[in-house]
Formats: sequence, C-alpha cells, structure tokens
Amino acid sequence: MSAVAIENRVDLPAAGSSFYLGMRILPKEKREAMFAVYAFCRAVDDIADADGSRPDRSEALEGWRTDIDALYEGETRPNTAALAPHIRPFGLPRQAFHDVIDGMAMDAAGDIQAPSWAELDLYCDRVASAVGRLSARIFGLPDAEADLLAHHLGRALQLTNILRDIDEDAGINRLYLPREALLRAGMHELLPSVVLAHPGLDAVCREVAARAREHYAAASRVMDGQPRRVVKAPRLMEAVYRPVLERTLARGFAAPRERVSKSKLGIVWALLRYGIA
Repeated sequence: MSAVAIENRVDLPAAGSSFYLGMRILPKEKREAMFAVYAFCRAVDDIADADGSRPDRSEALEGWRTDIDALYEGETRPNTAALAPHIRPFGLPRQAFHDVIDGMAMDAAGDIQAPSWAELDLYCDRVASAVGRLSARIFGLPDAEADLLAHHLGRALQLTNILRDIDEDAGINRLYLPREALLRAGMHELLPSVVLAHPGLDAVCREVAARAREHYAAASRVMDGQPRRVVKAPRLMEAVYRPVLERTLARGFAAPRERVSKSKLGIVWALLRYGIA
C-alpha cells in the first residue's frame, strides 16, 4: 500500500461540517494552512482505517513520516506539497506531525480495546492534541499557550467523540473506554460487545465525561487569556462539541443508544457568537 497523495489539491471537509464552518471564519492564509493540515490528518487517518493488512498500513504511515522529515530537510514531495508553504510562516513543529502519525499507527497496529488511562491519554494526545499543537499556532497563539490549549481542548474533543461513538467503535472491534474504570464497574470480560451490554457502562462513561469536562474548563481558561480574534475557531469548536457531551450524558448509555449529533442550531449560534469579530 502506498500513502495517499494529497499533492497540491486539498480535499476539503464537508461544507456543512462544524470544522469547515469553523475554518471559514479564518483569514485566507490561515484557512489554507488549516485545510492543508486537515488533508494530512485525513490522509493518515484513512490509512489507519483502511482494509489493507496491518503491515501494509504501518508501511504507508512510515512513508508519510519519511515525507514529513524530507519536507523539514528542504525536499517537498507530492504528499507534502500542500503543507510546504505553511511550515515556516506558522512555525509548525515537525514533532506534531510525527505525533499524529504515531496515533494513527496505534490504530493500525491493532484494535484498541480497554486501554489504561495512561494509554488512552497518550492516544488522545497523539490523535487530537497533536493536531491542536499545529492548529493553535496557525490561529496565532504563542507556543506555550498553543501547547496548553491543544493539551486540554484536544483531549476534551477526543473524549467527547469516544463517548458519542462507542457503538460505532464497537462495530469495528474497538473500545476506547479506560480499563481501570471498567474494572471498578465490575467488568472482567472486556470485549466491546460485552462491555456495551454491561449495567456498569453508565458509570464508566460518566467517569470519562468528568475528565472531558475538566479539560473543557481548562481549555476555556486558556482561551479567556487570549485575544478574541486569535481564539475564534477553537471557541467555535468548543461551543459545538461541549453540548454534544452534555446531550450524550442526558441521553444516558442504556441500550438502545441513539447517536447524538451536533446541533445545526447550535452551530449557527456559535458562528454568530464567535464568527463575528
């Protein structure tokens, strides 16, 4: 399997998605940089979730790692052509790209099931906060604040997604709920289908949600200390995803579970509140 080339063409997110709308409020140069980062993330995520063999997927991800290294050493390859114009102007750190690839490699190497809290936190850092470390620099935050915001908001968003998508993940034999919480709830057989039918599932998910809320609160404090124009996009993402967490908790986790979607009205409200500077 070869890595998915994005070349100079950037595949944009769906026009109605909250990510697309959030990025549309950015100035042109920042918007183009964000779409290039999005395309990179989409390409490596597609590899991790592809139907090919695990060795082939791992090899393809390593190809991306090699291409990223070449980019930082002055060689632009087809995969990195869209990223190349944005690396130096925004000070995008090489390690953050590697971290994203490492996160995708975790999914490619095997179906994640009941990781420890430490393993789950590492996964969230790689697949979400690492993207935030790139994004926050594009938004214009200083490096220290960019990393702090990425740490908390990335984890908050990823934990929200994990709770929202537990049934979809179980359908592909994955379970991202933390092992310690599952054991405390009296679960000993940790197969996804068994966990999702266990009466202790609600308590486990609420423990995860409590940690997500802590991260949302910490991210909000970081954004409170930054100029409004710099944090418009992350404020919008928080305003869209935090209600998803709360509606998921209000729905509960007893089967059957109807999937909670982002509110279109909520997206419009967030755009009006944060998209107009």
